Amino acid sequence: MTVATRSRTDSQIHQDVIRELTWDTRVSETDVGVEVDHQVVTLTGTVPTYARKLAAQEAAHRVAGVLDVANDIEVVFPGQRITDTDIAHRVRHALEWELMTPADSITSTVRDGWVTLAGTVDSLTHSNDAARAVRRIKGVRGITNEVSVKPKVRTTAGNVRQEIEAALDRQAIRESGHLRIETEDGRVRLEGTVRSWPERRAVVNAAKFTPGVRSVDETGLRVDPFGAV
Repeated sequence: MTVATRSRTDSQIHQDVIRELTWDTRVSETDVGVEVDHQVVTLTGTVPTYARKLAAQEAAHRVAGVLDVANDIEVVFPGQRITDTDIAHRVRHALEWELMTPADSITSTVRDGWVTLAGTVDSLTHSNDAARAVRRIKGVRGITNEVSVKPKVRTTAGNVRQEIEAALDRQAIRESGHLRIETEDGRVRLEGTVRSWPERRAVVNAAKFTPGVRSVDETGLRVDPFGAV
């Protein structure tokens, strides 16, 4: 974290979070309350979809100086009541139509609008795609993704770095020599500094798409426009 980032006041961060929520077309900033205390952002209010709740969270994380985000936004659905049975049918339909993996490899449990996904797939992207398909369903208040990944191939730090470098090259971002990549039993840990959120997304997505990867720990990957070398 740079000196400039550390010196940002809570008031400055508060204003920028609100601007970011306004800029992101997936979020209606009028529905979201923002509080900042020692660079920790708390989001409150109500939104009509779980996807919008996550979009607000992502927007807050993009603001320079934000250390942590507490997402206390509630998902409230206007109009007709949506039952757990309705949601379960919609989840099954989404899994059957939107996933590039056998839908019967994933099961779901719905309780009070909260969906828990379980099962086994051979790729981390399949697990992430399942959660992404479900979060757009009307009536879903939250998701717990317990789908386990049992890859058919073994990955190495070299494989992951090659995939990351290829992704950054395709997107004309930059080289990945500043990154530290550790792997153990298909679990990847990324550490280092990148210069932008698009670069960070490219790095993380490249790791997730690498064959053999079971999980990606991105907590050590920081965004600093002046700190990367």
